Amino acid sequence: MPRIQTSGPNPTELYYYEQGQGQPVVLIHGWPLSYRMWESQITALSESGFRVIAYDRRGFGESGRPTGGYDYDTFAADLNDLMTQLDLRDAVIAGFSMGGGEVARYIGRYGTERVAKAMLLGAVPPFLLKTGDNPEGVDKSVFDGMLEGVRKDRIAFLRDFFPGFYNVDKNAEDAQDLLAFSKWIAWGASPLATAQCIVAFGETDFRADLAKFDVPTLVAHGDADHVVPLAVSGQRSHEMIPGSRLQIVGGAPHGFAATHPEQLNAIMLAFLKT
Repeated sequence: MPRIQTSGPNPTELYYYEQGQGQPVVLIHGWPLSYRMWESQITALSESGFRVIAYDRRGFGESGRPTGGYDYDTFAADLNDLMTQLDLRDAVIAGFSMGGGEVARYIGRYGTERVAKAMLLGAVPPFLLKTGDNPEGVDKSVFDGMLEGVRKDRIAFLRDFFPGFYNVDKNAEDAQDLLAFSKWIAWGASPLATAQCIVAFGETDFRADLAKFDVPTLVAHGDADHVVPLAVSGQRSHEMIPGSRLQIVGGAPHGFAATHPEQLNAIMLAFLKT
């Protein structure tokens, strides 16, 4: 199985899946999923002439489960280890939801020597938490409630979380396969990682990182995203990144990689080919 060993104070192994040949596109998954959320995108991009590399964040999927390092400085260092050990150049880095934080912090810390383009897809930057200098953010009680729910009964929390992730009726027959698939992925994650990542994506400020973006950047977001609302995240990231391209997917929820795959794939491919 393809793996790399990370460096730093909390080293672990990262699993990655690779398909296709051509310009590398690195896909970074959202919480609380794994690289498997990118199934449609991996197929579409690889069939269109790109080398797709999708990896599991530490604590998720088939990657290692260390007892620490669930913060964005470490996540960015993990991505840097992947980029350097695979010697990726002229790469496109694309992050969904909390994965967008890896994209932002990686560019903020390591620059764009190896990066040709960036994508923030339903992503958490610039800063989700409501503070004195970020009044548009989300109240801390929301993240505290998520953390409490995961710690009390992670399985029950995930059962109740995913219908809102996809904006589906939890009892609808046509939603059952997607909900079951998502819960299956999330159940396998480290409980520690699942909890600590809530703190990471809920409280990390990426505004200084976005100021360092100097490559073409796509910001794509669903306008029916109730998990990471467009006005709080995607719209503001677009405004902070000079020359970025904002693509709003009408009616799309947070998990639009699965619910609106054809639209998202077309948006990603149009950006990749320009």
